[in-house]
Amino acid sequence: MRSRLTGLDRRIFDLIASREWPGAQRVLPRLTRSANHGLLWFGIAAGAAALGGRPTRRAALRGVASLAVASATVNTLGKRSVRRTRPLLDVVPAIRRLHRQPYTSSFPSGHAASAVAFATGVAFENKWWGLALAPVAASVAFSRVYTGVHYPGDVLAGAALGAGAAFAVRGFAPTRAQLAPPARPRAQAPALPGGRGLVVVANQGSGQRSGPLPDRAEEVHGVLPHAEVVLCGGPDGQPLDKALEDAAERAGELGGALGVLGGDGTVNAAATVAVRYGLPLAVLPGGTLNHFAYDLGIETYAAAARAVETGEAVAVDLARFRVAPHREGRYFLNTFSIGVYPELVRIRERWAGRIGAWPAGVLAAWEVLRTAEPLTVRINGARRAVWLLFVGNCQYRGLGFAPVRRHDLADGVLDVRVVHGGRLARTRLLAAALTGTPRSSPVLGEARLHQLRIGGLPDGATLAFDGEVATVSGELTLEKENEALTVYRLPE
Repeated sequence: MRSRLTGLDRRIFDLIASREWPGAQRVLPRLTRSANHGLLWFGIAAGAAALGGRPTRRAALRGVASLAVASATVNTLGKRSVRRTRPLLDVVPAIRRLHRQPYTSSFPSGHAASAVAFATGVAFENKWWGLALAPVAASVAFSRVYTGVHYPGDVLAGAALGAGAAFAVRGFAPTRAQLAPPARPRAQAPALPGGRGLVVVANQGSGQRSGPLPDRAEEVHGVLPHAEVVLCGGPDGQPLDKALEDAAERAGELGGALGVLGGDGTVNAAATVAVRYGLPLAVLPGGTLNHFAYDLGIETYAAAARAVETGEAVAVDLARFRVAPHREGRYFLNTFSIGVYPELVRIRERWAGRIGAWPAGVLAAWEVLRTAEPLTVRINGARRAVWLLFVGNCQYRGLGFAPVRRHDLADGVLDVRVVHGGRLARTRLLAAALTGTPRSSPVLGEARLHQLRIGGLPDGATLAFDGEVATVSGELTLEKENEALTVYRLPE
């Protein structure tokens, strides 16, 4: 049976080698060289990440991760397990042959594995992008036979390994479509076709690093032509708090909803006003990071517009921190932290897009723990020395010391994570990060609570919440307000 398959493989190779393929001579040898060491796919991924948005970067990262697994499998297992000589080049026209002939085992084709792995990984995030890459991947795979460096069976085996690598990556890191939708409570919100009845406060300064201010009104009217827009920030905009109050009053008169275009700090302020006025909130992601919008599944203005026009909404939790004995306090939608967590997040976000979330988390932990000094506080009455105390509004996924994102925004809990000080704490935590076991480290403490008290803070202690920084004196109480805010979002 094996000899028959080998014979068939060689006959097909001879047939392809002896046949004239119109136009292939100019394209395929160059294409196969461009795919050496995955350079073609890395270039596509880099271009997509630089020019596209968050979904594009996510697809590019999954494609590269799939390629890496496929390449490692081919080079460490495939080629070492099956020693197969390369095809004889007698029947291959000289003009097709590569200048540098590969010398490793012919089985399986690493180029085919990388091509299929990358295209399949991208397709798991977006099937249309995957289909667009499929002809390129197929051409790279075929080019290995066309140039005479692989038998067809080598290419088929490599393609199977590449597809398997993409499935393996998806098993470890599920796509958004794989995750089971949480039991989020649906909420009542008016459907506003074209945005009629929606009053949007647009922060002109959100997300800007350099260059001219964007025309936020034009951005909103591009997806919701009938919405009213109130500008804040910038040289000609109102102060944020006044703009939100005016917009909320106007939305109440119209029987509509409050909208906000900006980053997490702007959205935080809008949520506070929306709760006070009893209005649903529409979030358009216009900031730098947009954590709350992305956790809602709103990644583009168009997605926010579809939710507003169809009236799809859910109730989400809010978290509040207040200084005893005062009852007012401040809301946070995403995270609250004291200690060195703000610096850890800054470093992690700077590197995550280049090297991935896990390596960036390790780098951030090392840099912060190398320079930080513990802070002594009382946590629910117990005195602790901590480097950082993180509290999330609802449970976050990700490494223990560097949580990434949430899937359920109405789970009723505070996600509390503490990195303790103490003897060899820096070394032990970094070792846990490097081995991928931060949750088992005694340096890290985690709990899911409904209320948290933090005492013993020095006067003027710095805290961060939703991208904003503030100082505080006295004992803090953090608590949940379950399903307190109604927000528009697309159905799962």
